[in-house]
Amino acid sequence: MTDHSIDFLTSAPTTASLDVRWIHGVPAGQRPGDPKIQVHHADPHTVILRQSKSVSYEAPFMYLLFGNERALLLDTGATADPARFPLRATVDELVADWLSKHPRDNYELVVAHTHGHNDHVAADAQFADRPATAVVGRQPDAVQRYFGFTSWPEQIVEFDLGGRVLEVTGSPGHHRAAITIYDPWTGFLLTGDTVYPGRLYAFDFPQFLASIDRIVALASSRHVTLVLGCHVEMTTRPGRDYPLGTTYQPRERALQMTVAQLMDVRAAAASVEGKRGAHRFDDFIIYNQPGMRDQLMLIAQGLLHKVRARILRHEDLDQRVSGRMKGI
Repeated sequence: MTDHSIDFLTSAPTTASLDVRWIHGVPAGQRPGDPKIQVHHADPHTVILRQSKSVSYEAPFMYLLFGNERALLLDTGATADPARFPLRATVDELVADWLSKHPRDNYELVVAHTHGHNDHVAADAQFADRPATAVVGRQPDAVQRYFGFTSWPEQIVEFDLGGRVLEVTGSPGHHRAAITIYDPWTGFLLTGDTVYPGRLYAFDFPQFLASIDRIVALASSRHVTLVLGCHVEMTTRPGRDYPLGTTYQPRERALQMTVAQLMDVRAAAASVEGKRGAHRFDDFIIYNQPGMRDQLMLIAQGLLHKVRARILRHEDLDQRVSGRMKGI
């Protein structure tokens, strides 16, 4: 029998591409033109997916990593309904395509999560009846048991996809079951909602700070090419984020971050220890144990943004109608 095994060791890290313009929604009042799920092949064995902002303003990113024996889908997005968000169908097509090029029997799929918040686990049920599939629970005990943690969260455990051996460590603080994954094949460090270009909600700040320290230590001892989280909320203007609930982000900054920016997160987090509330930095905003006031401010800013967008849309419509009337 022909050996179709892929060598995930010799040439690692491979050259993975993030030369892509991510779908980012459409202006209010326009018909959505984005696909429900954007699919980008960073390399032949690594797929990054983004949920359309027209389906959910959260627009989370998901990661599909292929190994010789199994694939890992990391997160299932913010929408349960397969008609509105056909994640299972999309993943099935991607797996079938990969297997057509790298045929093997009894190929498995593991569905796991960067953490257990609803915008990362909503479509779990789409995979409940899928053959040869394991859906990892979202609670800390389920995560620890599945990946084999005996010393949570400090331990780094290996998770073998078949020659492609991931390294998994606990990173609670944003969520009790949060994990960070290092992939030696691409050099990607997958940080979920712990580190990304956006609002970093540290609900348990001591845990968050300890997790950032561990992530930095991991990155410092590995060949990390890119730090990849699960959202983009920052604009291209330093320190400026899109309001909560935004469904159109034409000037969002890049998804990927560098190890230097990861170091900046650690320095920033240390600088606001003991200072509750929102703290703005160029590439992210740290919410140190956000309280009710912080949450109300976010909601108010989001509502104000929607009102302004509606007013601008009506003004634009009035101008177009007026122009047409003058031409009569």
